[in-house]
Amino acid sequence: MTPTAPSLPRLTPQELIAFEDDIAHEFNEARIKAPVHLTSGNEEALIAIFRDVAPADWVLCSWRSHYQCLLKGVPPDRLKAEIMAGRSISLCFPEYRVLSSAIVTGVLPIAVGIAMAIQRAGGANRVHCFMGEMTAETGAAHECMKYARQWDLPVHWIVEDNGRSVCTDTRQVWNTPTLSHEGHHDPRVTHYAYRSRYPHAGAGKRVQF
Repeated sequence: MTPTAPSLPRLTPQELIAFEDDIAHEFNEARIKAPVHLTSGNEEALIAIFRDVAPADWVLCSWRSHYQCLLKGVPPDRLKAEIMAGRSISLCFPEYRVLSSAIVTGVLPIAVGIAMAIQRAGGANRVHCFMGEMTAETGAAHECMKYARQWDLPVHWIVEDNGRSVCTDTRQVWNTPTLSHEGHHDPRVTHYAYRSRYPHAGAGKRVQF
């Protein structure tokens, strides 16, 4: 496997937004025969996070990973082709060291495994694992994060908090104003909040069930 290019692209928020808006248009024109999960409102946060991502690092994501793929160096044309082919929620580009899964918590143990392999090989690269705030409240997330912390594995966990799990308010579910990783200062964990103008799935012109 050939690692990604020596440097990552420095994209602007406007470039990220334009890509996602193009995918939204394709979806609303019924040219994508599969679910898509679009995002917005987190461009600045992601650009800041990726300033600390090296080309040889791994990036693991859930089903909402268009921006992460672009920021990790996946060419826009190739990314769009995969989305048009119906793989928006399971984008994997191992040659760019990007993996994603539509399974809730699916990438978390994989992140731990990759980090263990890096540590055992004496590597200097890291794993950056993205998850939603509801995923971050699961037992699987807490176990993976605890294991990585106790063994000092090179994993950076990023909790992306849009306040909802599909259509459910996360804080109402747990009856708390503050989630587990919100307001903490663990250098291994980045928590950021955002609000997307897109629904959980689709681009806003179809009824969501």
